[in-house]
Amino acid sequence: MERPPTTFVRPGNDADHIWMAPLLATAPEAAQWLPESDPVLVVEGCGLLAYRGVAPDEYEILNLAVAPEHRRQGVARALLQAALALGGSWFLEVRESNHLARMFYESMGFRAIGVRPGYYQAPPEKAIVMGWKR
Repeated sequence: MERPPTTFVRPGNDADHIWMAPLLATAPEAAQWLPESDPVLVVEGCGLLAYRGVAPDEYEILNLAVAPEHRRQGVARALLQAALALGGSWFLEVRESNHLARMFYESMGFRAIGVRPGYYQAPPEKAIVMGWKR
């Protein structure tokens, strides 16, 4: 299988929705909604990272998803590095049971800073709040 173009992270646009919805369907651990008004970074056809500004110089990662056939090839790392390069402080919530995602975020410098009981539905689960600061 050909390696994805992980170095080509770009801002997403409306035309990307054609491949985003099928990608999300293959990633049940990701949020199952398309970023409509929030900024999104993409590696075309491979992965997406949606985020939003919540305060000056502070951002929240809303969704990070990579197609199964492109996982463990640097796509998520490239997307997250591009987001963090914007500077500021970053936050996210991750399911307590999603150990792989938590380990990935920790490898990128995020640290657990809190817990949100009952944050997730279907199935109900607490969220681990993680933060990153330059």
